[in-house]
Amino acid sequence: MKTLKYSRQRESIKACLMARHDHPTADALYTAIREDYPNISLGTVYRNLNLLVELGEIQKLTCGDGADHFDAVTSPHYHFVCRTCGQVKDLRLDTMEEINHLAQEYADGQVDSHTIYFYGTCNQCLRNNS
Repeated sequence: MKTLKYSRQRESIKACLMARHDHPTADALYTAIREDYPNISLGTVYRNLNLLVELGEIQKLTCGDGADHFDAVTSPHYHFVCRTCGQVKDLRLDTMEEINHLAQEYADGQVDSHTIYFYGTCNQCLRNNS
């Protein structure tokens, strides 16, 4: 396996993501990182996020809103996506491994994992629309 050269910018991107729990987009991370690295480019942020995903150090979430979101938590868990504001939140719900067994009955191959997004309106948006 190729040895990866250390990068302060990459470490800063990862540290920024780990300190957040809002599943930011690359643009949001770019805005936050620019405070410490004013010369960093958006392309550098995207490349490093994709590299961290490839290395399994972070997750990329594609929630259907057109923008990828990123999550520092790599263990299996579910997400709630607000259709109004686009916010993505972790759900404190135990993962249901039995879904893999149910899906296996219909799959043309071996099922070993699953991803589930729940969609709706978050409480903040519900309050704002009342």
